[in-house]
Amino acid sequence: MNRKAKYRCFLLLFLLLDLALMGWLGYRLLDRKIPDQILVDHESSQEVTKLLERPLVTFDDAITVSGKDCYTLHCRFLGMIPFKDVKVKNTPAKDVYVSGNAVGIYMQTEGVLIIDTGEIRSEGGKTQDPARDIVKPGDYIVAFNQEVVRCKQDLLDDLKDLNETSVTLKVRRDEKTIPLSVTPVKDESGTYKLGIWVRDDTQGIGTLTYVDENGRYGALGHGISDVDTGELLDISDGNLYTAQILGIRKGEKGNPGELSGLIRYENRNILGSITENCENGIFGTMQPDQLESLTLKKIPIGYKQDLKTGPASILCCTDGEVKEYTAEISKIDMNHEDSNKSFVIQVTDKELLEKTGGIVQGMSGSPVIQNGKLFGAVTHVFVQDSTGGYGIFIENMMENGK
Repeated sequence: MNRKAKYRCFLLLFLLLDLALMGWLGYRLLDRKIPDQILVDHESSQEVTKLLERPLVTFDDAITVSGKDCYTLHCRFLGMIPFKDVKVKNTPAKDVYVSGNAVGIYMQTEGVLIIDTGEIRSEGGKTQDPARDIVKPGDYIVAFNQEVVRCKQDLLDDLKDLNETSVTLKVRRDEKTIPLSVTPVKDESGTYKLGIWVRDDTQGIGTLTYVDENGRYGALGHGISDVDTGELLDISDGNLYTAQILGIRKGEKGNPGELSGLIRYENRNILGSITENCENGIFGTMQPDQLESLTLKKIPIGYKQDLKTGPASILCCTDGEVKEYTAEISKIDMNHEDSNKSFVIQVTDKELLEKTGGIVQGMSGSPVIQNGKLFGAVTHVFVQDSTGGYGIFIENMMENGK
């Protein structure tokens, strides 16, 4: 084969690769525009295909019934090529009480979380790392020689009474509980140690998104993960507390800002319990006698197919009072792999930009409102642009809040 022929084959190959890449990107873009599942109330159920209408895409007239108040729409590209199926669920229109209050968070882990292992200088002057390659960051210690471990103090008490050369730790790793044998080391002071860094609680400030008619609430819009392991925390107990915002570190390019505040961990300041920490937020039940202390306004929820790019607003508390600030939805992703990054929101309100620079840590959970409906909550801030960040659809958040 001569040089010109090789060159033509090379160009043809690149052309085919470009066409394949363009086709894949086009598929991904269209897939992000058409949701895998939508919720509709009975009044709009007859106009579903109009809600999903896209160029070059059609939906079959006949539907397959998949269950009570559910059916499947078959989507085709150019009227011929099967593209995807959209599950449609009829659901009654629902109202919730939208908030925006800053709240204090305190959670205890289920067992004791292992952050890392470390070296110990023994009585004999040697440096040892007894737990290395045995336990892993993200493991939870739930028992020590058959004794249940609920907190760090339980672990310290068990070590204090130790008179054996080795111990058996039961740890929860992923979905399994496994026994591990570790030989503690006596340090230079004569105290037994395992060489394990642990944590058994976490606390911070976030924003309350909504409370439903049954007193169930949702906050943050994302789960709470350990700062060292990055793993979502397994919790056994926790509470929401009243919080007083004392200061704001303004966000700037490359340096996200933060709300700083005071949380008094006293029983009289408990707003409600925390019973669930998951990818889409923290959830629990409010104490009925504390509802009057919150800013709550009853509004309908909006479904993701009705959210539009353009003007919106967010509710948040930066100075002791919940206020509504103008914002703009700039991008919507119906099927993002990470459900709490489903749309992009930009703060446009001059007052909030002057106070905070846009979105700051502590504003996670701030309700996002458009056309008088609650569509979601703020979840993330962009590190390089504090005026913008991601949000979660309220319907995804409320799936976990039931």
